[in-house]
Amino acid sequence: MRLRHLSPRTEKAYWAWIVRFVVYHDKRHPSEMGAAEITAYLSTLATTRKVSASTQNQALAALIFLYREVLETNIGWLDELVRAKRPKTLPVVLSVREVGAVLGQLDGVPKLMATLLYGAGLRVLECACLRIKDIDLDARQVIVRSAKGGKDRVTLLPDLLRRELPAHLESVREQHERDLVAGAGYVALPHALARKYPRASRDWPWQWVFPATRIYTDCHTGQRHRHHLHETVLQRAVKRAVTDARISKKAGCHSLRHSFATHLLQSGTDIRTIQKLLGHSDVRTTMVYTHVVQNGPFGVTSPADRLAVSGPAAPASTPGAGKTEFE
Repeated sequence: MRLRHLSPRTEKAYWAWIVRFVVYHDKRHPSEMGAAEITAYLSTLATTRKVSASTQNQALAALIFLYREVLETNIGWLDELVRAKRPKTLPVVLSVREVGAVLGQLDGVPKLMATLLYGAGLRVLECACLRIKDIDLDARQVIVRSAKGGKDRVTLLPDLLRRELPAHLESVREQHERDLVAGAGYVALPHALARKYPRASRDWPWQWVFPATRIYTDCHTGQRHRHHLHETVLQRAVKRAVTDARISKKAGCHSLRHSFATHLLQSGTDIRTIQKLLGHSDVRTTMVYTHVVQNGPFGVTSPADRLAVSGPAAPASTPGAGKTEFE
């Protein structure tokens, strides 16, 4: 998995599924098992464990990787297994008023990060992993490095944050200078950059925009590092803000990204532009946000809305009233 540069989270997930698969079959070696054992395990996940289709597909992907890449086994039989279909769900989108209410319940660093999620359409980890060099205040842009799928992209920086970020970055710089004096100030660098540029891990451009509050010691090098703020800090803060704002939607951090795309569509932004800002490979993924842009689903006006235009119905006449002698 590391030879193929899979993300650490993918590595952790695949490893866990492989262990569960082996334990489920009484710790038999995977080379002794085949389609029957894999089908039985995946069926148990769906019928007994009641996992979602995406969870079942993740387990299948881990086992495909195990047999194809690790054991180098001919797995033509594995390719024919039926993958569970994910249900089509619509994203949770907040209105502009609701977004303002949520942000109004936040303060400090969580508020800056949440505003960046909504104002730039970032994912939670994309926001947490931003470095100083990725923020361009003059060009009004944010560079997202190694995002989902290992792709870089450029998105916009709200004018609101161009006014508020400088003060935050100045406090981060002061903290970094104190770390340097204390013999710390290191950050983790991607790939082998730490060996290529030994001093880069203490340079200002490589520091995190949202650093953690504590320092840790690297067990391999002995250097005192500061990690970026953990994403759960922001997730908990946003969840609490949604509750305090009395919003009756199951909204979280990713809802701010959904709201970013939906509100851009409502303001007339081209969907291809939104696709690039979000980093979607396929425009069909971006098309899901069109469901709230129209006047109700499918652009249809409810017949109940016509009642307010036509006014209340006239009272029914009594039997025989208004009849003539010829009727």
